[in-house]
Amino acid sequence: MALPAYLCSGISLTSYPHELFRLSSNSLHTRTSQRLLCTTSLIDNEQGNSSKPAKYRLRPKKSKPKSVDKPKELKAKVVDKSKKLFSNVSPHRAASAVRLLRIEEQGAYADLLNANSNEIKYIHGTLGFRIKPLDARNSRLVTDIVSGVLRWKRYLDYLIFSLYRRTKGANDIEPLLQQILRIGAYEIVKLGMPPYAVVNENVTLAKAALRIGAGNMVNGILRKIASCKENDTLPLPAVEGDSRSKARALGVIYSHPVWMVRRWISYLGQEATINLMEWNNNPPCFGLRANNNKGISRDDLVVLLNKLEVPYKLSPYLEEFVHVTTGLQNVIQAGLIKEGTCAVQDESAGLVVSVVDPQPGETIIDCCAAPGGKTLFMASHLQGQGKVIAIDINRGRLRMVEEGAIIQALDSVVTTCHNDLCDFVVGSSIQADKVLLDAPCSGLGVLRKKPDLRWKRSLEDLEQLMSLQDKLLDAASLLVKPGGILVYSTCSTDPGENMERVDSFLTRHPEFIVESVEKFVPDEFVSEEGFYFSHTSNHFLDGAFAARLYRMTN
Repeated sequence: MALPAYLCSGISLTSYPHELFRLSSNSLHTRTSQRLLCTTSLIDNEQGNSSKPAKYRLRPKKSKPKSVDKPKELKAKVVDKSKKLFSNVSPHRAASAVRLLRIEEQGAYADLLNANSNEIKYIHGTLGFRIKPLDARNSRLVTDIVSGVLRWKRYLDYLIFSLYRRTKGANDIEPLLQQILRIGAYEIVKLGMPPYAVVNENVTLAKAALRIGAGNMVNGILRKIASCKENDTLPLPAVEGDSRSKARALGVIYSHPVWMVRRWISYLGQEATINLMEWNNNPPCFGLRANNNKGISRDDLVVLLNKLEVPYKLSPYLEEFVHVTTGLQNVIQAGLIKEGTCAVQDESAGLVVSVVDPQPGETIIDCCAAPGGKTLFMASHLQGQGKVIAIDINRGRLRMVEEGAIIQALDSVVTTCHNDLCDFVVGSSIQADKVLLDAPCSGLGVLRKKPDLRWKRSLEDLEQLMSLQDKLLDAASLLVKPGGILVYSTCSTDPGENMERVDSFLTRHPEFIVESVEKFVPDEFVSEEGFYFSHTSNHFLDGAFAARLYRMTN
């Protein structure tokens, strides 16, 4: 299950300053209007449900007036269905389709939509009618379906367009219909649900949200997919040919962008790349950190989890942590996070804090702090002595740090600063004992938790991020006092964002040297160069990297 950003305190989101990847607000309307015109030869033009928002329907044909000599003043009869309840429509499928539409067409982030209390109004406005309210079970189904479709999107599209020859690709089907088809294909192929129920429910949704012809198209495609699955004849591309062809085929089979597959194969090899993609496609597990600052030990947290009947495993690496694969919603509903009893944080992020090694009385600067998971964990180590200065350019996300500090009773040692790091260091005389730069990155280490992220990144983005990381490293280095420590970390597994950035930094800043992390994390996380590295498929944690850099006194 995906979490709202304010809960995912151990996941580094890449929403730094320059927002390289945000789509324009007009993208939904522009792309949709272009693609609707492509469907006239594919599906029938019945214009049922005329109250549906025009941007999700085909344009009606213009008709000539019957009489030119005696024009009549006609008043259009508008049928408003926006308040009508379509009780026969599956509420979780309708909500899933609209959420997927917003993620793909508007660039929304899946975890932020989970926390959107106004989503039901958006669903009604998009579909043009009301659905049944989403109860707790339906909400979980929405999260599961959306996450699953996002993970398997490329493979699902391959199935759909392999079996429906009248389309050339995704751009030939209107966006809402495309999401309904993906949902149905995912339920049949990956969830193994009864095909009859899946076909019936998604056909009903397509007819209600679009028109009868759209329902007929859904019926035909999903029945073909169900038949192929039953006969074990689902189409798959052959992994053969040159490196590009193999990467393209693997990208379809394991549903990842080709550029990622090629890049991983170049430094991991094909077998390890397949293992990594399989890991990314599994449902995520989450870490819970007991809040020692409020006197809550891991044993206390375990007692509470047992009462809630939430299965857990104790972390073998950090004494404050447990991990859970199911039941996280029970933890949230019980108020354990809201009360500050525990926080959601992956152990890979906790181990970055171990690399920093916060000590009572120290001044620590967290350069890109929001949403604050590492900030608060570092602050809890200070035992009320010292301070953590949390800097972030995003005011809204910085409020999450402030709220988290209050909830976890750490506001006495946490100070926030709304600023761009590169501007902050100009003319600043502040120098800290330790500085953490948890840099904006591609997030390639958290694709299991954030399935939509793989489709929001490109190779060009990666190159821009590396340039940004260099600038931020240069700025952060100015805040480290002689004899102090600079920790550079990412939630990426890519060498270009990790070791190569450190090597480049050391060339520009000979006053810094690498200090091995071997004293601060278990040996299995220490690379030959002395860096901290958590690899997803090896350690069953999020991918993460950290380098501990010492500023010499001479």
